[in-house]
Amino acid sequence: MSRIIAYQLVDYLERRGIEHIFGLCGHTVIGFLDALSHSKIKYISVRHEQIAAHAADGYARVNRKASVMLCHLGPGLTNAATGVANAALDAIPMVVIAGDVPSYYYGKHPHQEVNMHCDGSQYDIYKPFVKRAWRIDKPELLPEILDKAFRLAESGRPGPVLISVPMDMFSREMDPVHFERTYKDSHYTCKPTLNDETAEAIVQKILDAKSPLIHIGGQVVQSDASASLLAFIEYLDLPVTRSLMGQGAIPDAHPLHVGMTGFWGTDFVNGMSANADVILGLGTRFAEADSSSWYKGVTFNPDHTTFMQIDADPVEIGRNYPVEIGAVADIDQALKTLLAAAKKLCPEGVKREEMKAAIAKNKADFKASNVAISEDGRFPMTPQRILKDVREVFPEDGIIATDVGWNKNGVGQQFEITIPRTIMHPGGLATMGFGPAAILGIKLAAPDKKVITLVGDGGFGANPTVLATAVEQNIPVVWVVMNNSAFGTIAGLTASHYPHSFGTIFKTPDGESYSPNWAEIAAGYGVKSKRITSADEFKAAFEEALASDVPYLLDVPMENIPVPTDGIWNINDIYTPKENVEEGKLTFGSAKKSAHVSTN
Repeated sequence: MSRIIAYQLVDYLERRGIEHIFGLCGHTVIGFLDALSHSKIKYISVRHEQIAAHAADGYARVNRKASVMLCHLGPGLTNAATGVANAALDAIPMVVIAGDVPSYYYGKHPHQEVNMHCDGSQYDIYKPFVKRAWRIDKPELLPEILDKAFRLAESGRPGPVLISVPMDMFSREMDPVHFERTYKDSHYTCKPTLNDETAEAIVQKILDAKSPLIHIGGQVVQSDASASLLAFIEYLDLPVTRSLMGQGAIPDAHPLHVGMTGFWGTDFVNGMSANADVILGLGTRFAEADSSSWYKGVTFNPDHTTFMQIDADPVEIGRNYPVEIGAVADIDQALKTLLAAAKKLCPEGVKREEMKAAIAKNKADFKASNVAISEDGRFPMTPQRILKDVREVFPEDGIIATDVGWNKNGVGQQFEITIPRTIMHPGGLATMGFGPAAILGIKLAAPDKKVITLVGDGGFGANPTVLATAVEQNIPVVWVVMNNSAFGTIAGLTASHYPHSFGTIFKTPDGESYSPNWAEIAAGYGVKSKRITSADEFKAAFEEALASDVPYLLDVPMENIPVPTDGIWNINDIYTPKENVEEGKLTFGSAKKSAHVSTN
């Protein structure tokens, strides 16, 4: 007995435990929406496809399973591309289902078809950043492709996949016998671990080292490896540095947590990593911002340091630094095996009290240096004051999504996170507009948690229709708009190299500073809101917003202060060339050294 494919697809998604789908309608997906309207799956309709992608991204970060996004062909697919690419670079599992032109009209220029270089090739648009892109050419292949899509999205280094479905396929009928295989296919893929021999070799290298270090990335958080990491580092008293995406893997206040490395790292943190003789990288790409553009001796020094690396993706091992031992493994399982090896090779454990004292002193000194500006009452507020007030009020188990600028880089540097998966950064692509939309999905996945975004006015202005979705779906989140009337980070970067901030500050034609009144705009959408008028007003207003249990926006005028940093980023040396920098390489033999280089 045949049945409409769209209804069978919805049945499949229900059996996989899908509870929400994020998307935007279009004529190619009406058949699917008809089936969805009869389903227990809740459809979250948005006003722009990028919002759907970011919301699905946030949802998957909480659930740690593939989320589902639905979009129309052509402009729907391209509107969503930025959000899907952001998920790809941050290794977030997602299944994108996109409507396509009728299969029998390929190449005839049906409405909104993309076929500039190849007929029926809409799915090619996503190939550079998804793990796999499929087009459904025969309806009988859909069940098999669905199983493949979810397994691939969630396994190895997770990421998005695309299934492009010609609109006629949704409305065709097919014998349900073709879906029988999906009842037998498991929804979990076992993850690889280390063998004992490799684990012992890694631990022995650490035990033989004078100044070993663990450097962690986002995979530690994604693989739920925090408890295993703490057990391992505490047994051997190993200092830990992290990338931005590694924030929250262990408490920022932990005595073995040194801090964030790279451009937004401090001299102390970068000095610890640069002087380590053995570094074990766990689930990290050693990316540019975390590695001070790979300048030798600034954050990492391959001439002095032996690197070892464990990652879920073999492509990442040895990508940026040569490794003596590289292993493909799930981080949590690997750490369990490493701890067992450590207990075998070193039954008494290791204590490094002098090292921990140095870490504690650095943290205390950094906090002390930040007290005055964090408590400053001037208005517009300092970003440090905003972060201080938020941390004092926001519950430790609440979830924060950042965006781009102070709210991400400053948070990564000086906002203490104590519980894993309570901070969500857009890391690899660093997409403006991520935070305001991601919190919609985060809140739906964690309805019992307080959920906020810290976002600049530039980032929030990228797509304020998130407000409409929050009202329509009754999603009680809080947007804290850190409003400096500028693309603040780029304004500061420009001003540091040129005698102007052209194209980065929001102004009227007569040169006056300009910013929309986001509180009034939010009110127009039906969102409760408040524009802050003094520094002392913010904390109480934030408390009120959290307690309201409705969508709430705070428009917070903020001074444009650069995030303080001792680190190096090669773009600075491109804009203002230095004699000791040639094509991305730092030459210490030059008489003139970069002012940022740590010499300790």
